[in-house]
Amino acid sequence: MKPMTITLALTGASGMPYGFRLLQCLTEMEEVSIQLLYSQAAQIVISQETRLTLPARPSDAKETLGKALGINTNRLRVYGREDYLSPVASGSNPSNAMVICPCSMGTLAAISQGLSDNLIERAADVMLKEQKKLILVPRETPLSAIHLEHMLRLAKMQAVILPPSPGFYTHPQTIADLIDFIVARILDHLGLTHALIPRWGENKAQEIQAGASLQTQG
Repeated sequence: MKPMTITLALTGASGMPYGFRLLQCLTEMEEVSIQLLYSQAAQIVISQETRLTLPARPSDAKETLGKALGINTNRLRVYGREDYLSPVASGSNPSNAMVICPCSMGTLAAISQGLSDNLIERAADVMLKEQKKLILVPRETPLSAIHLEHMLRLAKMQAVILPPSPGFYTHPQTIADLIDFIVARILDHLGLTHALIPRWGENKAQEIQAGASLQTQG
């Protein structure tokens, strides 16, 4: 069976641990092939949030990520931000889906306006025009009217706007638990099976506690 191809883009917004954890999960799935893109601003954020220096050369970046994250890179392809000969640049060879995680407001705005000034923007444009799934994980707060208008515009184009806002009904104990909550929701929208978090209603103790709380309120 042909692997599902996912394009993952990292841009210059805070929240790089979400992108790295998603990359880890995707590389563990034998049915998935990953195409990784990253912006120059993402390199700066990566160094600030993870203390990892991601090289500009794609082949070096692939090796660095493999060692730093402990992942199998056999199904991982990394492309430079101006590599317009890569598969993601054309609608004749689109990925099955694309995730931009984290997604900066600048990238979000560029995609909303149909700009293609770099490979990430072009790949997202391909997803929209080919009616493939595009998932954006925008990390900014508070949101201005401009941000919200761009999100609404993209949502009307069937893009999935998935802010990294974790729930707490899973009783997270660590930052890793909060990260996994968001990554789990991304994987859900990609249609990929995982066991990162318990699902609502699957925990009987949770149901009993919720029922008792409602009785007390009533």
